[in-house]
Amino acid sequence: MSETLIKLENLKKIFYTEEVETHALSDISFTIKKGEYVSISGPSGCGKSTLLSLLGLLDTSSEGKYMLAGHDVSDISKRERARIRNQEIGFIFQSFNLISDLDVEENVELPLTYRNNLTKSERKKMVQDALEKVDMAHRAKHFPSQLSGGQQQRVAVARAIAGNPSILLADEPTGNLDSKNAEAVMKLLDKLHAEGATICMVTHDPRSALSAERNIEILDGRVVADKSVSAEAESVTSVFTGATQQPKQESIA
Repeated sequence: MSETLIKLENLKKIFYTEEVETHALSDISFTIKKGEYVSISGPSGCGKSTLLSLLGLLDTSSEGKYMLAGHDVSDISKRERARIRNQEIGFIFQSFNLISDLDVEENVELPLTYRNNLTKSERKKMVQDALEKVDMAHRAKHFPSQLSGGQQQRVAVARAIAGNPSILLADEPTGNLDSKNAEAVMKLLDKLHAEGATICMVTHDPRSALSAERNIEILDGRVVADKSVSAEAESVTSVFTGATQQPKQESIA
Protein backbone atom coordinates (compact mmCIF):
# COMPACT_ATOMS: atom_id res chain seq x y z
CA MET A 1 0.00 0.00 0.00
CA SER A 2 1.33 3.45 -0.94
CA GLU A 3 2.79 5.64 1.76
CA THR A 4 0.74 8.68 2.81
CA LEU A 5 2.75 11.78 1.93
CA ILE A 6 0.24 14.52 2.83
CA LYS A 7 -2.58 14.38 5.36
CA LEU A 8 -4.84 17.35 6.10
CA GLU A 9 -7.28 17.29 9.01
CA ASN A 10 -9.98 19.97 9.33
CA LEU A 11 -7.75 22.67 7.87
CA LYS A 12 -9.13 26.22 8.01
CA LYS A 13 -7.83 29.54 6.74
CA ILE A 14 -9.41 32.78 7.91
CA PHE A 15 -8.32 36.23 6.79
CA TYR A 16 -9.03 39.02 9.27
CA THR A 17 -9.52 42.74 8.73
CA GLU A 18 -10.77 45.39 11.15
CA GLU A 19 -14.37 44.97 10.01
CA VAL A 20 -14.74 41.43 8.70
CA GLU A 21 -13.28 37.94 8.74
CA THR A 22 -13.19 35.93 5.52
CA HIS A 23 -13.28 32.14 5.69
CA ALA A 24 -11.15 31.19 2.68
CA LEU A 25 -11.01 27.49 3.59
CA SER A 26 -13.24 25.48 5.93
CA ASP A 27 -12.69 21.95 7.29
CA ILE A 28 -10.41 20.71 4.51
CA SER A 29 -9.51 17.06 5.03
CA PHE A 30 -7.85 14.68 2.55
CA THR A 31 -4.70 12.64 1.97
CA ILE A 32 -2.26 12.39 -0.92
CA LYS A 33 -0.21 9.22 -1.23
CA LYS A 34 3.32 8.99 -2.54
CA GLY A 35 3.27 8.64 -6.32
CA GLU A 36 -0.26 10.04 -6.78
CA TYR A 37 -1.22 12.67 -9.37
CA VAL A 38 -3.97 14.83 -7.88
CA SER A 39 -5.71 17.86 -9.33
CA ILE A 40 -7.49 20.47 -7.22
CA SER A 41 -10.11 22.26 -9.29
CA GLY A 42 -12.83 24.83 -8.89
CA PRO A 43 -13.91 28.28 -10.10
CA SER A 44 -11.91 31.44 -9.50
CA GLY A 45 -12.04 32.56 -5.88
CA CYS A 46 -13.02 29.16 -4.49
CA GLY A 47 -9.89 28.85 -2.31
CA LYS A 48 -7.79 26.42 -4.35
CA SER A 49 -4.74 28.71 -4.63
CA THR A 50 -4.95 29.45 -0.90
CA LEU A 51 -4.94 25.71 -0.31
CA LEU A 52 -1.87 25.27 -2.52
CA SER A 53 -0.09 28.00 -0.53
CA LEU A 54 -0.77 26.04 2.65
CA LEU A 55 0.42 22.78 1.08
CA GLY A 56 3.60 24.54 -0.07
CA LEU A 57 4.22 26.07 3.37
CA LEU A 58 4.04 29.56 1.87
CA ASP A 59 1.32 30.31 4.42
CA THR A 60 -0.01 28.78 7.64
CA SER A 61 -3.51 27.61 8.48
CA SER A 62 -5.73 29.22 11.09
CA GLU A 63 -6.82 25.84 12.47
CA GLY A 64 -6.34 22.14 11.74
CA LYS A 65 -3.42 19.79 11.19
CA TYR A 66 -1.06 19.36 8.25
CA MET A 67 1.11 16.24 8.19
CA LEU A 68 3.88 16.07 5.57
CA ALA A 69 5.80 12.80 5.24
CA GLY A 70 4.72 11.84 8.75
CA HIS A 71 5.73 15.14 10.37
CA ASP A 72 3.34 17.75 11.76
CA VAL A 73 4.16 20.99 9.91
CA SER A 74 1.07 22.91 11.05
CA ASP A 75 2.90 25.30 13.35
CA ILE A 76 6.62 25.23 12.64
CA SER A 77 9.03 28.17 12.51
CA LYS A 78 9.63 30.27 9.39
CA ARG A 79 13.18 28.93 9.19
CA GLU A 80 11.96 25.33 9.27
CA ARG A 81 9.25 26.06 6.69
CA ALA A 82 11.88 27.53 4.38
CA ARG A 83 14.13 24.48 4.81
CA ILE A 84 11.31 22.05 4.03
CA ARG A 85 10.18 24.08 1.01
CA ASN A 86 13.70 24.00 -0.39
CA GLN A 87 14.29 20.29 0.16
CA GLU A 88 10.88 18.63 -0.07
CA ILE A 89 8.65 20.76 -2.34
CA GLY A 90 9.01 21.69 -6.00
CA PHE A 91 6.92 24.63 -7.24
CA ILE A 92 5.67 25.19 -10.79
CA PHE A 93 4.04 28.61 -11.21
CA GLN A 94 1.67 29.94 -13.85
CA SER A 95 3.95 32.92 -14.57
CA PHE A 96 7.16 30.82 -14.71
CA ASN A 97 8.98 33.12 -12.22
CA LEU A 98 12.33 32.85 -13.99
CA ILE A 99 14.98 35.49 -13.25
CA SER A 100 15.61 37.45 -16.43
CA ASP A 101 19.32 38.14 -15.93
CA LEU A 102 20.17 34.50 -15.16
CA ASP A 103 20.52 31.94 -17.94
CA VAL A 104 18.57 28.68 -17.98
CA GLU A 105 21.23 26.71 -16.14
CA GLU A 106 21.57 29.37 -13.44
CA ASN A 107 17.80 29.60 -12.97
CA VAL A 108 17.51 25.87 -12.40
CA GLU A 109 20.53 25.80 -10.10
CA LEU A 110 19.47 28.74 -7.92
CA PRO A 111 17.33 26.82 -5.35
CA LEU A 112 20.10 24.24 -5.00
CA THR A 113 22.62 26.90 -3.93
CA TYR A 114 20.76 27.14 -0.61
CA ARG A 115 21.61 23.53 0.19
CA ASN A 116 24.87 23.63 2.08
CA ASN A 117 25.42 19.88 1.70
CA LEU A 118 25.83 20.04 -2.08
CA THR A 119 29.09 20.67 -3.91
CA LYS A 120 29.17 22.74 -7.08
CA SER A 121 29.77 19.65 -9.21
CA GLU A 122 26.82 17.88 -7.58
CA ARG A 123 24.59 20.87 -8.32
CA LYS A 124 25.73 20.96 -11.95
CA LYS A 125 24.93 17.26 -12.35
CA MET A 126 21.44 17.72 -10.84
CA VAL A 127 20.77 20.69 -13.13
CA GLN A 128 21.94 18.78 -16.21
CA ASP A 129 19.76 15.79 -15.34
CA ALA A 130 16.70 18.01 -14.79
CA LEU A 131 17.18 19.88 -18.08
CA GLU A 132 17.55 16.60 -19.96
CA LYS A 133 14.26 15.35 -18.48
CA VAL A 134 12.41 18.36 -19.91
CA ASP A 135 14.37 18.40 -23.20
CA MET A 136 15.97 21.78 -22.52
CA ALA A 137 19.63 20.85 -22.02
CA HIS A 138 20.47 22.39 -25.40
CA ARG A 139 19.18 25.75 -24.12
CA ALA A 140 21.25 25.80 -20.92
CA LYS A 141 23.04 29.04 -21.79
CA HIS A 142 20.01 30.91 -23.14
CA PHE A 143 18.20 33.59 -21.16
CA PRO A 144 14.43 33.56 -20.47
CA SER A 145 13.83 36.35 -23.01
CA GLN A 146 15.26 34.07 -25.72
CA LEU A 147 12.71 31.33 -25.00
CA SER A 148 9.06 30.82 -25.89
CA GLY A 149 6.44 30.58 -23.16
CA GLY A 150 6.36 26.80 -23.44
CA GLN A 151 10.15 26.61 -23.19
CA GLN A 152 10.16 28.89 -20.14
CA GLN A 153 7.63 26.64 -18.42
CA ARG A 154 9.80 23.61 -19.20
CA VAL A 155 12.72 25.39 -17.52
CA ALA A 156 10.45 26.15 -14.56
CA VAL A 157 9.57 22.45 -14.35
CA ALA A 158 13.29 21.58 -14.45
CA ARG A 159 13.93 23.99 -11.57
CA ALA A 160 11.12 22.33 -9.61
CA ILE A 161 12.40 18.77 -10.09
CA ALA A 162 16.17 19.40 -9.88
CA GLY A 163 16.28 18.94 -6.12
CA ASN A 164 14.34 15.64 -6.20
CA PRO A 165 11.44 16.96 -4.07
CA SER A 166 8.90 14.74 -2.35
CA ILE A 167 6.06 16.50 -4.16
CA LEU A 168 5.53 18.86 -7.10
CA LEU A 169 2.97 21.62 -6.57
CA ALA A 170 1.75 23.14 -9.84
CA ASP A 171 -0.35 26.32 -9.76
CA GLU A 172 -2.25 26.68 -13.07
CA PRO A 173 0.86 25.47 -14.99
CA THR A 174 -0.77 26.00 -18.40
CA GLY A 175 -2.57 29.26 -17.59
CA ASN A 176 -0.19 31.49 -19.61
CA LEU A 177 0.28 29.11 -22.54
CA ASP A 178 -1.43 28.58 -25.88
CA SER A 179 -3.16 25.25 -26.46
CA LYS A 180 -0.17 23.59 -28.17
CA ASN A 181 2.30 24.49 -25.43
CA ALA A 182 -0.27 23.72 -22.74
CA GLU A 183 -0.68 20.21 -24.13
CA ALA A 184 3.11 19.76 -24.20
CA VAL A 185 3.43 20.79 -20.54
CA MET A 186 0.61 18.45 -19.50
CA LYS A 187 2.35 15.58 -21.34
CA LEU A 188 5.55 16.48 -19.50
CA LEU A 189 3.74 16.25 -16.14
CA ASP A 190 2.31 12.89 -17.23
CA LYS A 191 5.84 11.71 -18.03
CA LEU A 192 7.19 12.86 -14.64
CA HIS A 193 4.33 11.12 -12.87
CA ALA A 194 5.00 7.91 -14.81
CA GLU A 195 8.61 8.14 -13.58
CA GLY A 196 7.37 8.24 -9.97
CA ALA A 197 6.77 11.92 -9.17
CA THR A 198 4.00 12.90 -6.76
CA ILE A 199 2.08 15.83 -8.26
CA CYS A 200 -0.62 18.13 -6.90
CA MET A 201 -1.92 20.57 -9.50
CA VAL A 202 -4.34 23.46 -9.05
CA THR A 203 -6.43 24.27 -12.13
CA HIS A 204 -9.73 25.84 -13.15
CA ASP A 205 -9.65 24.01 -16.48
CA PRO A 206 -11.63 20.72 -16.36
CA ARG A 207 -9.55 19.28 -19.21
CA SER A 208 -6.35 19.74 -17.21
CA ALA A 209 -8.05 18.37 -14.09
CA LEU A 210 -8.86 15.16 -15.95
CA SER A 211 -5.17 14.63 -16.73
CA ALA A 212 -4.64 13.60 -13.12
CA GLU A 213 -5.56 10.28 -11.51
CA ARG A 214 -7.78 11.93 -8.94
CA ASN A 215 -9.67 15.20 -8.76
CA ILE A 216 -10.56 17.18 -5.63
CA GLU A 217 -13.21 19.81 -6.28
CA ILE A 218 -13.31 22.95 -4.15
CA LEU A 219 -16.30 25.30 -3.92
CA ASP A 220 -16.61 28.22 -1.50
CA GLY A 221 -13.62 27.01 0.49
CA ARG A 222 -14.88 23.45 1.00
CA VAL A 223 -14.21 20.08 -0.60
CA VAL A 224 -17.38 19.13 -2.49
CA ALA A 225 -16.01 16.09 -4.35
CA ASP A 226 -12.98 13.81 -4.22
CA LYS A 227 -13.04 11.09 -6.82
CA SER A 228 -10.99 9.03 -9.22
CA VAL A 229 -10.72 10.76 -12.58
CA SER A 230 -11.56 7.51 -14.38
CA ALA A 231 -14.98 7.69 -12.73
CA GLU A 232 -15.75 11.04 -14.33
CA ALA A 233 -13.63 11.00 -17.49
CA GLU A 234 -16.65 10.84 -19.78
CA SER A 235 -18.17 13.99 -18.31
CA VAL A 236 -16.57 17.13 -16.92
CA THR A 237 -19.88 18.32 -15.52
CA SER A 238 -19.53 19.25 -11.86
CA VAL A 239 -20.95 21.57 -9.22
CA PHE A 240 -19.01 24.47 -10.71
CA THR A 241 -19.66 23.72 -14.40
CA GLY A 242 -21.04 27.15 -15.15
CA ALA A 243 -17.85 28.82 -14.02
CA THR A 244 -15.45 26.51 -15.84
CA GLN A 245 -17.14 26.22 -19.21
CA GLN A 246 -16.92 29.89 -20.06
CA PRO A 247 -14.79 30.62 -23.17
CA LYS A 248 -11.11 30.52 -22.18
CA GLN A 249 -9.38 33.86 -22.48
CA GLU A 250 -5.68 34.55 -22.65
CA SER A 251 -4.15 35.55 -19.35
CA ILE A 252 -2.60 39.01 -19.21
CA ALA A 253 -1.02 38.39 -15.81
